[in-house]
Amino acid sequence: MAELILVRHGQAMSHATDEAGYDRLSPLGVQQAEWLGAHFAQTNPHFDHVLTGTLRRQTGTAQAMGYAISDQDPRLDELSYFALARAIEAEHGLPAPADATQFARYLPQVIAHWAEGDLQNVPETFEQFTTRITSLIDEASHLPGRILIVTSGGVIGMALRHALGLDIPGLSKVMLQVMNSSLHRLEHVHDMLMLGTFNATPHLDTPERAHARTFI
Repeated sequence: MAELILVRHGQAMSHATDEAGYDRLSPLGVQQAEWLGAHFAQTNPHFDHVLTGTLRRQTGTAQAMGYAISDQDPRLDELSYFALARAIEAEHGLPAPADATQFARYLPQVIAHWAEGDLQNVPETFEQFTTRITSLIDEASHLPGRILIVTSGGVIGMALRHALGLDIPGLSKVMLQVMNSSLHRLEHVHDMLMLGTFNATPHLDTPERAHARTFI
């Protein structure tokens, strides 16, 4: 049985307006990762493999947790959110949201248009994104032992869609709920992927760390 522990990166530069500006951890993001690493150190620190994407916020999270990276795989990189946002505004007149409430309505529309093939000027199609995530998860499911995968919210959402057979609205809801530095456990057992844990933040659950429970 393979056990996959997927971790979303710590908080990045949430006020950035492009991919490059977003792709580094905020001071709080580093702290979130350090707290998660300390949690693993006190509970079950061993991983047989440590995988990340190539993005700075992903590798920085693994390093702040205290883990050496076994492999960086670009299939674990996040979807191109800013490119999708530009495309949906240019092609469908949907402007970027101004607050969290608007974003909760906005993201499902973006994902729905993308999944339906209605966004043209984007770096990858929804089908290409789906294939790269599911292929990596299937490969990791056949690695021996316990695998740490440090990645991003959209990737985790797609991995859970793969395990649970979620429809597009369900995928969007999962993506909206994935917290910074949260952990998610998948097990490959009985020749299938099973969800064991979703969106756990044991390292942030004490009252003095409530301020560190972030989504963006």
